[in-house]
Amino acid sequence: MAALRRTLHVASLAAGARRPLSGSLAGSCLADCCLWDKLHAQPRQGSVRTFDWFFGYEEAQGLLLPLLRKAGAACPPRVLDVGCGTSTLCTGLYTKCPHPVDVLGVDFSPVAVAHMNSLLEGGQGQTPLCPGHPASRLHFMQADAQNLEPVASSGSFQLVLDKGTWDAVARGGLPGAYQLLSECLRVLSPQGTLIQFSDEDPDVRLPCLEQESKGWTVTVQELGPFRGITYFAYLVQGSD
Repeated sequence: MAALRRTLHVASLAAGARRPLSGSLAGSCLADCCLWDKLHAQPRQGSVRTFDWFFGYEEAQGLLLPLLRKAGAACPPRVLDVGCGTSTLCTGLYTKCPHPVDVLGVDFSPVAVAHMNSLLEGGQGQTPLCPGHPASRLHFMQADAQNLEPVASSGSFQLVLDKGTWDAVARGGLPGAYQLLSECLRVLSPQGTLIQFSDEDPDVRLPCLEQESKGWTVTVQELGPFRGITYFAYLVQGSD
């Protein structure tokens, strides 16, 4: 959580710019939708239209692309980003992945979802996003990651991404984080992969995932350092 706490005070924009957040966000309840609405409504500097906790698509693509190639039996493979905010994970996959991919980003903040749909469709005089492959698709929907029933059926995604969402939810207690994990695994296909991106130490995260992911294989990979911080990718995978 160290990096998350730091980014709550000084947020890293995708283009590398940094800005202070108003108010005491670090001491706030991160399960409060109004808090995130306020954050996502803040003006963005220059041409930067996305906002990333930890890191963005460029840093994650080396891990994501091989998994998508492996999931090629489902054409296109479906990817779910839970708590997507205004991150570059979804847009990066859509615009830069050379393979066809069907991406859905969900967030409980209507402000974040409206912003990403505007970015996708070319609102406010911007150019619409172009897919990296003609068969790729991208959608954004408002949904609570702890209750994905309205937007996702069981076993319907080959890849589920969680970049900092567990970290935020766990600030309100582990039961909420376990419910988030349960929903991610419910919508994941039996041969799929859930990735949690975090800076939380494996000694803390791995026991939680292993306890609540019976029947799945849990591993961890080190990422970075990025801007001096080492991150971890926690992979929860089904059988091949």
